[in-house]
Amino acid sequence: VRNSDAKVPFTVHVLQDDSINAFALPGGFFFVNSGIILACKEEDELAGAMAHEIAHVAARHGTRNASKAELMQLLTIPAVIVAGPGLAGLGAQEAASAIVPLQFERFSRGAEQEADWLGTQYLWKAGYDPNGMTRAFEIIESDEKQKPGLVSRLFSSHPQTPDRIALTEKEISTILPPKPDYIVTTSDFQRMQARLRALIKSKVETGVSVPGGVPRPVTVPKVDGPPVIKH
Repeated sequence: VRNSDAKVPFTVHVLQDDSINAFALPGGFFFVNSGIILACKEEDELAGAMAHEIAHVAARHGTRNASKAELMQLLTIPAVIVAGPGLAGLGAQEAASAIVPLQFERFSRGAEQEADWLGTQYLWKAGYDPNGMTRAFEIIESDEKQKPGLVSRLFSSHPQTPDRIALTEKEISTILPPKPDYIVTTSDFQRMQARLRALIKSKVETGVSVPGGVPRPVTVPKVDGPPVIKH
């Protein structure tokens, strides 16, 4: 965000949702699904997907698409979201489909290409390998092939993935000056993924929200009736 053209501060929430998705709303409210975080092998891939969404906000694509009524509805969303424990608030699994109108996520082909164009530049300026953007596209393409008919709504109106990869590679080779070193991944990224997996695992196994995603010992009393988990 600091290396983008965005004029608003961003607030990021992680949603517990297996789909490969992320989306940002007017005003800089940014939602990243757990699915895309865990699907990325390198940090620059996740940064690439997020840079694309930051570019949508910077270029005001959503604001231009939304009617005044829709925009007001979108801007009230942050007021009703309470950040829970761990990773700035891991939301309900249904949240991704419930809080954003489908039409808001459908940008024109030109808007998507502009977001790819700008996002790649933001990625490069932040010090990441800009090829992380093309590898993020490959993750999306792989997901589309594995789950036909369940393609992430975020990318349902995007240009075809091979075309996006070709255009982005052209931008990298002809527009962006090469740097001697790039950030590809970090140990912080690997720790964050492990923390997220632990948080989701603990929620699935015990139904207990674990602050910070670090499992803590639980005691199950030997009493008649349903077990009570203390934490």
